[in-house]
Amino acid sequence: MSTPAPGKPVYNVKNPFIATVKVAYDISGPGAPKNTRHYEIDLAGSGLEYTPGDSLAVQPTNDPQLVSDTLEALGFTGEEIVTHPKNAAAQVPIRQALTEGSLLTEVDNKLIKAIIEKTNGQTLLADMATPETKQALKDYLWGRFVIDLLLENPDAKFEPVEFMGVLKKLNIRLYSISSSQKAHPEEVHLTVATVKYSSHGRERGGVASTFLAERIETGVTKVPVFVNHGKGFRLPEPEEETPVIMVGPGTGIAPFRAFLEERKATSAKGKAWLFFGEVNEATCFFYKDQFEGYLADGTLAKLTTAWSRDQAEKIYVQHKLLENSAEIFAWLEQGAIFYVCGDAARMAVDVDKALHTIIEKEGGKTPEEAVEYMTAFKEAKRYRRDVY
Repeated sequence: MSTPAPGKPVYNVKNPFIATVKVAYDISGPGAPKNTRHYEIDLAGSGLEYTPGDSLAVQPTNDPQLVSDTLEALGFTGEEIVTHPKNAAAQVPIRQALTEGSLLTEVDNKLIKAIIEKTNGQTLLADMATPETKQALKDYLWGRFVIDLLLENPDAKFEPVEFMGVLKKLNIRLYSISSSQKAHPEEVHLTVATVKYSSHGRERGGVASTFLAERIETGVTKVPVFVNHGKGFRLPEPEEETPVIMVGPGTGIAPFRAFLEERKATSAKGKAWLFFGEVNEATCFFYKDQFEGYLADGTLAKLTTAWSRDQAEKIYVQHKLLENSAEIFAWLEQGAIFYVCGDAARMAVDVDKALHTIIEKEGGKTPEEAVEYMTAFKEAKRYRRDVY
């Protein structure tokens, strides 16, 4: 991380820059399976600097309705005075404390223990609070918020200060930056899918994604932010001839939009290949015009897309990698850096398997030799991942 210039403010979790969202719009079309949005945040006057590959930390607040429902379940008015979870010197109404500082969408073990004690063990939670039933508890808690445990255990009564002590803090959310500061000097852009789902008879939402999508008034609402500087997820220097291969399905596209804006702004020399995938082309081809413009002007050498539901069989980015195995291996042999951004649990695993297959097939290698190749590839810092 670069050292700030003398006199320049340092923004961090305790001292965020208070920004506003200048522009927000839907980049998923009508009928898309999920709502994905583009945000442009005003950094004017902040002095904040970022590099493609960095993340923006956003401090959200909770859904006011969820806060009200939680207070009702507790039998509180919301005016009871408690210590703010993020400022020990501030005494505030519990409604404010819950809105600004407490995590209501995840259950802390402290809450589980408190409910077990208050119900003298007469709760389902008591049966699952052992090392042997760890998975059962995890399954039970999936899709449950704090309010669900309160409603399911009405005999567990809390005092306001006591209740605040059994909650986790509402922390920042990190989003991959989807812009280059060379292209947008006083702005930072984000590409965010709005998390919405139903469970246990209640509509649910991701704290930060719904904060941005539903509780922000552009140009008005204050959004605390700061830059979280990355380390390894970086472009080669623009004068280098190093090829780059970028695999970013869904909102994993974010850093690669930033990469391409940067490459265009710096007239980067090496060739670039982007793999993007989503559900269908008609509703989910994010930044289509921009990427096709990069193909036309040479910023991108190749653009390969995978639409999982546009045909009978599901096609994902790893399938497209395998379809292009000979050319991908040729790029790797030319010294290409291979980037992956997005889902760690499935996509990144499948892409990794595809890479091993490509190296075996096109390199004429045994599985063991392919592993050696990949090990050297990683040690050379040519396999860069931003997965979550």
